Amino acid sequence: MPDIATSKRADLAGPGVSTYEEVEKILPTDYKPILPPKERMKALFAVKKYIEENLEKELNLFMTQVPLIVDKESGVNDYLDRDGSRTPIEFPCGLGLEKPIQAQIVQAATKWKRMALREFDCKPGEGILTDMRAVRKDYFLDHDHSSYVDQWDWEKVITPAERNLDYLKDTVKKIWKVIRGAGKYAQELYPQLKNDKYPDFPEELHFIHAEDLLDMYPDLPRKQRETRLLQEKYPAVFIIGIGWVLKDGYPHEMRAADYDDWVTETVSEDGRPMHGLNGDILVWNPVTKRRHELTSMGIRVNPETLKIQLKITGQEDFLKLPYHQAILNDEIPLSIGGGIGQSRTYMYLLRTAHLGEVSVSVWPQQLKKICAERNIFVLE
Repeated sequence: MPDIATSKRADLAGPGVSTYEEVEKILPTDYKPILPPKERMKALFAVKKYIEENLEKELNLFMTQVPLIVDKESGVNDYLDRDGSRTPIEFPCGLGLEKPIQAQIVQAATKWKRMALREFDCKPGEGILTDMRAVRKDYFLDHDHSSYVDQWDWEKVITPAERNLDYLKDTVKKIWKVIRGAGKYAQELYPQLKNDKYPDFPEELHFIHAEDLLDMYPDLPRKQRETRLLQEKYPAVFIIGIGWVLKDGYPHEMRAADYDDWVTETVSEDGRPMHGLNGDILVWNPVTKRRHELTSMGIRVNPETLKIQLKITGQEDFLKLPYHQAILNDEIPLSIGGGIGQSRTYMYLLRTAHLGEVSVSVWPQQLKKICAERNIFVLE
């Protein structure tokens, strides 16, 4: 039996369940899809349209194109965490060039979006919304992790005065309103989705700081803390302050040092010192009976917090890259942004047990066999 410290360290590693023996244990045994594949696709695109239109309205965003590949030397690609364990796919391109462009497939468009705010001349209160696609090869492929990633990546210009928890929470509430609204809209179009087997989507999203969650379950690793919170108290939560090292010596989860601000000092509602202007929306998924992450988001680093976070993570050499120089020199605006997992959201709203029921990707034969035994058939 691993000790607590070992469990907590392991919980900071790359996402996924980790073994197919574990996947077999956790997949539902009584699953029956509510919608057949054709109707599910129709419902999916109705939900997609609803979410895009209402995110634009609630957050004052407009749709833009987004890159699938970026130049490695730009420093724009997202490394997802601070330990370098999840690296992008690279390839040379540019036939006839003396020195080919070393391109990378995007892992997330986090940094690109902030640069794009300047390119599109967005003013405070204005922002962009993208229909982003990416590849993350260093994922364990299970029921809710795929190497193919689709997200609504968004970014919005803010003022220095808006770099605070109140502004973050207000934005999160608007996003939850859209996600829940999409679920209710899907139920109107397909009444069978309003099924007595599953509770309705929670109206309220509960905010909790990672420090307070640790205080509630001090002996549990992160995923187990989240699971207990969602099971026992709140079926929809936003966990604040992800990346800062907590009192047990570990961050709630590893976060890259050059996009979300996880060092800024804040104050809890009852006056206690905290850190971080970012967080995740998680829900209880009644189909899989597991924690289910929908989005990561946050107020982005400014010149001061970028330098602090890169020093903490030992990545100060990043400061010479064009993206980081643009932040240091105030050449790109202050912003707030995030990525909402599209397939994760469809999976939650359309009551499916596997990402592969709402997106087409590659899956191991071993996983497909386990799924078929549970009446789960993935798209290929």
